[in-house]
This record gives sequence, structure tokens and C-alpha cells, in this order.
Amino acid sequence: MSTVKELTCVVCPVGCKIKITHDGEKIESVEGNRCDRGYNYAVQEIKNPLRTLVTSVKVNNGNYPLASVRSSKEVPLNKINDLMNIIKNTKVDAPVKKGDVIIKNPLDLGADIIATRSVEKI
Repeated sequence: MSTVKELTCVVCPVGCKIKITHDGEKIESVEGNRCDRGYNYAVQEIKNPLRTLVTSVKVNNGNYPLASVRSSKEVPLNKINDLMNIIKNTKVDAPVKKGDVIIKNPLDLGADIIATRSVEKI
């Protein structure tokens, strides 16, 4: 049985309204995209949606209790909760510098969790 999913492409500022008809992972049609990037985005959203994870990690002895972090590249959407469980149980000691690798390749996804804010030691 076919399913229709509507989404707004986020690859560029145009924001095409795309309609995807699919049966599980089998794509039957993609309509509304103005370019190949929109088509590829729509197909990826059905087959393997990816997201950049942005959150924070606890800091011991810092001038702030948290440091903002993000994944170094997009990760599968279905792994976000597992990654958040690892991150919520992680504490780092100050100082933390922007760009520091906080967690190296969690879940073997090929992405590191890196600091996006510096936190000084108190």
C-alpha cells in the first residue's frame, strides 16, 4: 500500500514543497522539487533520514555548568535517542575549548561529538 508524505525541502532557501509517494523504502514518485538536490533530500528522508545533533554536555568546575556540543556530521535520525543517552551520562572537566572532541565516534557512526562553546575553569 502506497503512502504519501509531504515535506518542505531544507537544502536551500527556496523551500520546495515536495510530495513523495512510497511503499516502504520503494520510492514511487517525487513531485514538487525544483532541482536534483531536492529530489535527493526527499529520497533520503524516506530511506535514511539524517540530522545534525545539537545539545549540551555537563561540565565540572567550569564557569558555566554546560558546554554546547554538536555532531561533527549528520547521524541517522533513529540513533538520536541512543546518542542522547550517552551524552546525558557524560561529564567533562573544564577547561573545554571550542572544537574539542568530547566523545569520539559514539555508536561507531563516524561522527564525533564536538564542543561549540568554550568553558573556562573556575
